[in-house]
Order: sequence, then C-alpha cells, then structure tokens
Amino acid sequence: MSRSSRRGWGIGLGVAAAVGVGIRFNNALLYPLDMGFDAIGNWEYIALLLRDWTLPPPDTGWSTAHPPFFYNFAAAIVSIGDFTSKLAGVQAIRLATALCGVVGIAAAVHLVRRLDPGNARRACLAGGLIFFLPVHLYMSAMLSEEILVTTFISLALVGVALDLAATPSMSGDTSIDVSAFSGRSILRASTFGAIAGLALLTKLSGLLVVAVGSGAYLLHDLRRGSGIFGARHMWAFGLTASVFGGWYYLWNVYTYGYLYPHGLEVHSVMFRMPPGERELLDYLRFPLATFTDAQLLAPDLLRSVWGSTYVTIWFDGHRSFLPNSSPVVRQLGTAIGLLALVPTTAFLVGLVRGAKRLLRDLTGPDLVLLGLVFATLLGYIVFTWRNPWFAVLKGSFLLGLSVPFAFYASEVLADWTRGRSLRSASILACLGLLVVLSIGSFTYGLVFSKLEIPGVHWQPVEKPWQG
Repeated sequence: MSRSSRRGWGIGLGVAAAVGVGIRFNNALLYPLDMGFDAIGNWEYIALLLRDWTLPPPDTGWSTAHPPFFYNFAAAIVSIGDFTSKLAGVQAIRLATALCGVVGIAAAVHLVRRLDPGNARRACLAGGLIFFLPVHLYMSAMLSEEILVTTFISLALVGVALDLAATPSMSGDTSIDVSAFSGRSILRASTFGAIAGLALLTKLSGLLVVAVGSGAYLLHDLRRGSGIFGARHMWAFGLTASVFGGWYYLWNVYTYGYLYPHGLEVHSVMFRMPPGERELLDYLRFPLATFTDAQLLAPDLLRSVWGSTYVTIWFDGHRSFLPNSSPVVRQLGTAIGLLALVPTTAFLVGLVRGAKRLLRDLTGPDLVLLGLVFATLLGYIVFTWRNPWFAVLKGSFLLGLSVPFAFYASEVLADWTRGRSLRSASILACLGLLVVLSIGSFTYGLVFSKLEIPGVHWQPVEKPWQG
C-alpha cells in the first residue's frame, strides 16, 4: 500500500471516529428520558443506591437482580456531579458510557493495527464497522449496562489476543519460551483478568470472556511445556477475574441460595409475551420478513431467532429508537438489512479463515477470538431457549463480539476492496451507503425523533367490556 493510500485511509478512520463520537454525544443528550431497554428500572436501581449505597434484594425492582457494577458506576457519576435533575444525571451517565464504548472501539482498531501493521485500509474498515453499527449506535444512547460490559469484554479480549500473538508458535520447536513466564507477562495476564472480572461484575455474560480467556491462556501455557499447575498465565487471569467479578455471585449464594436469579415475580409480565415457547426450527428459520418487515412482531420473525437477532443488530427491530408507524422506517429497514449482508458475509468468511489458521496451529489470537464467538453464540442459544419471548431477542446481547466482528470482517473486506475493479467499487459503494443510512437513521433528531411510547406493542388493546 502506497504512502498516499495509507494516509487517505488514515484520514478516513479519523473522520469515522469524529462522526461516530459526535453521533453518540448527540444521542446521549437528546434521546428522551426513560426511553430505551429497562431505562426506568435501571434508574430506580441507581436511585436506590444513591439513597444508602447498599445492594437491594434481587426482587426489589425490575433491574435489581443484575450485577451491580454499572449501577454503582452510574450512581457515583450522579453523586460526584451533584446534578440537580434526573435528566442531567441520566445525560451524564449516557455520555460516560458512550465514551467507554469509544474506548472499546479503539481497542478493536488497535488489535488490527498491531496484527496487520501498515494495512490502513483494514484499520479504517474495522473502526467504521463498529462506529456505524446500528446496535452500537442506539445502545450508546440508552441508560444501560450493555455498552460498559462490551467495553470491558473488548479490552480483556484484545489484551489476551495480543499476548497470544506475542509468543512465537511452538510448531516444530520443543523449547520453552522463557520470556512467556516473566513477571511482566504474568502481571499483564492479571490486569486483563481484572478487566474481565469487571465485565462479569457488570453482566453475567462477562463470564464468557473469563472462561474463554482462561482456557486460551491454559492452552498457551501447556503448549510451552507447563503442566496445569504451572499454567501461570491461566491462573493469573482466571483467579484475578474471579476476585474482581465472582464475589457478587458468591454473595448471592450466601444470602439467597442461588448464583443468579431466574423467573422472579417482578418480571412476570414477560411470561405472557409471544411466542412463549421455542422449538428447534426457530433456530433454522431465516424468513424474508427479516428484510421486508424488520420489527419483532412480524409473524414470521416471531418464530425466527436469528432473523429477529439480525434486525436488532442492523436495525431497530424493537422500535425503541425509531418511530413505530412511519412507512419510511420500514423501507429503511429493508435497505439497511440488504446492505448489511455485505459485512455480515465478510464476517462469516473471516470466521472460516480464522478457523483454518487455528486448525493449523492451536495458538495465536484466533484461539481466543474464535473461542469467544463460539461461547457467545452457544450462550445466546441457551438463553433464548430458556427465555422464549420476543423481547429477549436482542442484538445488544451479542455486542461482546464487537472485536471479533471488526477483526474478521475487516480482514475480508480489505481483501475484497483492494485494487480497482467492479467488485471493489461495488462493495465500497454498498458500505458507504450503509454508513449514510445508519447515520441518518440513528442520529437522534437528524431525521427521526421518537415521540410515542417506545417498543412494539404486543398486548392487545382491551375493550371496555373486557375490564
């Protein structure tokens, strides 16, 4: 790649970052109060902490069963800022979490630049893919823990991946890499473990990066001649993560008799939501409605886990950010959904490439990146099977895959767009149009404003004689 080309892609990344940060700040300030997933319940939890800073019982309110880090983080912001209104406090929390989200994106770009130095095209694509990913944009506007836990997962994942990439492969070499067991490398593993522990203390899904990171370090150490009791990186990472994030779950066991609550009465309204049951075919259907009617109450999408998830990653299938009834919104859902097939396909191709590299040599960053992809998708399947309601089908639950998505999709897209050809021009045009439509759709107040009650309305309107 020529110097001028690298400079051009570098400028492109800077522009993407500036626009992406600007959208997030705009949304954090302008998105209406009490809108977004669980916003009211989340604020109630924060208000309880501001009162006496003690953890409430899990069944006290809608959100009080969640791990406490985000809520304490948010309450600390409100307390330190001494805000005079709820609106100002919520805006400050949103701004802080949005900024954390940008740090997570920077980590993904850093991974690409370290492992593929000089490929400015790929670095720009990696950053742009997350900066303008619809689910990342609209979740950054909400009073929610999703962006914060995504940041912790991204930072821990990038740290482990770079550690695995730093040690040369053992293929054909039976010597032990002494530097891999230095005190400095153990301290790094402990640091990344602490970050993974904060992810676990923010949301239960943080357990995935703790497990995958520990497993990757274990295999890394074993391949360098150390037995399980000498797998220092694994112990440093796993034990530190357990100390930082595991205490809350042990406290639950000691106080309430379970690690994590399920089926609380406070959440009983969900038990009436459609479809109410899951079957194997729900994980195999990918209906046309994914592109023609991108909202979760579309009859075909009710029985499609991955179709529903797709429209919440690339669009607002829950209608928590966009207007419910606008015909333009429906057309945008079709356009964005079709255009998003390009980066989605690139990601899938990238996963195959990564799997081939991993099969050749069970070391390197693919070990932890692919491990997290597999663990997250498996966890999502288990979760959606156990909770068979449309409201739990959220692309935000897969935001922990932001780094693998950026890493693998950018690798393939950089190859597909290299050189001057019809294919390259077509893919760049699709990506450019996808970015423009995402900006227009998910910059609050630019084109759309949410004025009605958020969400798709699943309960039938009661007639007067129904009581």
